[in-house]
Amino acid sequence: MFGNTKAFSGFSVNDLEKARAFYQDQLGLETEALGEHMFTLKLAGGTSILVYAKPNHVPATFTILNFQVSNVEEVVDKLSAKGIKFLQYTGPIATDARGIHRAGVEGPTVAWFTDPAGNILSVVEGK
Repeated sequence: MFGNTKAFSGFSVNDLEKARAFYQDQLGLETEALGEHMFTLKLAGGTSILVYAKPNHVPATFTILNFQVSNVEEVVDKLSAKGIKFLQYTGPIATDARGIHRAGVEGPTVAWFTDPAGNILSVVEGK
């Protein structure tokens, strides 16, 4: 039914301007305003993601956006220098002091952080 239908993803934030500044200035992504209450993130490969203001926003408890990078440690250092704090986890996805999870043969190296609205994002090592 939807095999030839274009689709897009989206998520909410509580403060549109803070979110837009974060995605543009901290992460270096291009954004495009779509009226007063939403904008799109322009990702590599032509993908766009809708970001919209929601007064009763509740942050996602799961990763909403993964950025595939060639070297997680390098990206963690660069983002940390910009003031971004990485999440600390214990248990099956335990992270080190820098917030990096190294799964080895079980999966990729990954580090999680949040946007100003509390939504969880990650950098994942891949090719």
